[in-house]
Amino acid sequence: MHTPYRAAGLFLAFAFICCAATAQTYPVKPIKLVVGYQPGGGTDSLARIVAPKLGERLGQPVTVENRPGANATIGVAYAAKAEPDGYTLLVGASGEMVYAPGLYDRLAYDTAKDFIPVIQLSTNPLIFAAHPSLPANSISELITLARAKPGALFYGSGAAPFQAAGELFKKQAGVNIVNVPYKGAAPSVTAAVAGEVPLLVVGLSSLPHLRSGKLRALAVTSLKRYALLPDVPTMAEAGLPGFEVVPWTGMFAPAATPRAIIDKLNAEMTAIVGLEDVKERFRALGVSGEGLPLSEFNTLIKSDLAKWPKLLREFNIRAQ
Repeated sequence: MHTPYRAAGLFLAFAFICCAATAQTYPVKPIKLVVGYQPGGGTDSLARIVAPKLGERLGQPVTVENRPGANATIGVAYAAKAEPDGYTLLVGASGEMVYAPGLYDRLAYDTAKDFIPVIQLSTNPLIFAAHPSLPANSISELITLARAKPGALFYGSGAAPFQAAGELFKKQAGVNIVNVPYKGAAPSVTAAVAGEVPLLVVGLSSLPHLRSGKLRALAVTSLKRYALLPDVPTMAEAGLPGFEVVPWTGMFAPAATPRAIIDKLNAEMTAIVGLEDVKERFRALGVSGEGLPLSEFNTLIKSDLAKWPKLLREFNIRAQ
């Protein structure tokens, strides 16, 4: 009579033992971190900072595999289909994880269903930057110029949040500026520095070019001024109240990855992002490495998934 209950109990005990054994033995082979961008951009740089540290702590090689294309969604789709065994992980940004579902009619993955968050790695505001040849030294001057020349100006973007910020700016400012999409931040910055596009929406990987004068910062997309660019106004200060786009980057594992592996990775990565040399290298990229606790990161992802896809569709902002 009690046999089914005893069998269920034995099954749960067996599962617990297997899970514990998995945590104790993992990893037994190399691990790869998938990045949906070309080498050289912000997300790729973060992955390459933490990869060797994680390898040292886990005793196995950790490499970065770049699979760029379609605003990083190609790489995310690839990672979503990987075996949920902890050996293929994704370093993904909010662009492909929470903005893309609003930019594309169809995606080959579902962020909420196909992934488990491991850790939030960083956050950073975006920058509206201009080539020195652009006759606009502020957002208000840019708006005036764009209204005088509808459809004649172009802006570069290398990720979904960058395009979303650019399109939201167009909607709020009532201007027509044409988006030129690039396969990552690095090629978009290269194009802007070369003068191929006069305007750029980008992350803080552009800081060296801003400091050298090859690009000029017009505004940041956070509600407060950014510490590394204290003289650059926010979009709200520039005349667009409530304008805020602050992307994040995190590490994810395919859904169904054992909880014991997630917990182990989270513990190791939490220790890594707390290292002073890692913090310094993050700061050099212009990002904050003070990530949220895992439970709060989960909450943020759910909140962003409820907000951004709906807003992007509402404004009819689509991937290009």
